[in-house]
Amino acid sequence: MSSHKILIIDDEIELAQLLEHVLMKEGFHDIQKAFNLAEGWRQFEQFQPDIVLLDIMLPDGEGYDLCKKIRQVSTIPVLFMSAKDDEVDKLLGLAIGGDDYITKPFSPKEVAYRVKAQLRRSGYTEGIVSKQMNTQVGPFLFNDNETELFKDGVAINLTAKEVGLMRVFLQHPNQILSKETLFEKVWGEDFYGSDNTVMVHIRRLREKIEDNPSTPNYLLTVKGLGYKFSTKVNS
Repeated sequence: MSSHKILIIDDEIELAQLLEHVLMKEGFHDIQKAFNLAEGWRQFEQFQPDIVLLDIMLPDGEGYDLCKKIRQVSTIPVLFMSAKDDEVDKLLGLAIGGDDYITKPFSPKEVAYRVKAQLRRSGYTEGIVSKQMNTQVGPFLFNDNETELFKDGVAINLTAKEVGLMRVFLQHPNQILSKETLFEKVWGEDFYGSDNTVMVHIRRLREKIEDNPSTPNYLLTVKGLGYKFSTKVNS
C-alpha cells in the first residue's frame, strides 16, 4: 500500500471516480478529488498532495492557471489531463511547469503508470533511509536525498523534471549528452522525436540556473549533438 497522496482535479465526475478506482487498485489509498479550480486550490492547500492530476478545461478557468499557482509554492509533479491534443497545448503545459501531459481519451491504467513513474522520478521512496548524497560541481550543490539544488548557497526551486535533468548533468559534467539520452534517463521512456519536450525543459532550467539564460555559461548547446554541463566557465 502506498502512502502517497494524490489530488485529482477534473470536472468530469465519472472520469475522476474511475481514476480514483484504478489508482486504489494500484495501491494508492489517499486520494482526494476536486471538480473546479477554486475547490482544487483549497484541496491542494489543505491536503498537501504528493502529485496532482489536473484537467485543463475547468468550469471556472484553465488548469494552466492553477499549475502556475502550485509552482509558486511547490515542486510536486503535475500531470495535465486534457482533450486538447495540439502540440502547442502540450508545450504550453510543460513550459508553465507541468511534468507530464496526457490527452483524453486515455486508459486509466496508463495514468496510473505515469503517476508511479512521476513519483519514482521525483525522489519519493517508501520505507528507505539512505545516507546523505551531495554532489558539488562548481557553484552548484545538489542534495540527491532532498532533491534540492543550491547555487552559491542559495536554493533554486526546481520542478521534478528539472531535478532529473540537473541530476543527470551533474553526474556527467563536461560530457555531451544527446536529447535521446536525456529523455530516456529523465522521462524513463524511449525517445520518439520528443525534441520539443527536452528543449522546453532545458530552456526553463537555464532561466533558473544561469545569470543570463540567452548566453548560458553552464548549460551549453552542442549543435547537432545535444547538451553539455560545463564546469569551465568563462569569466
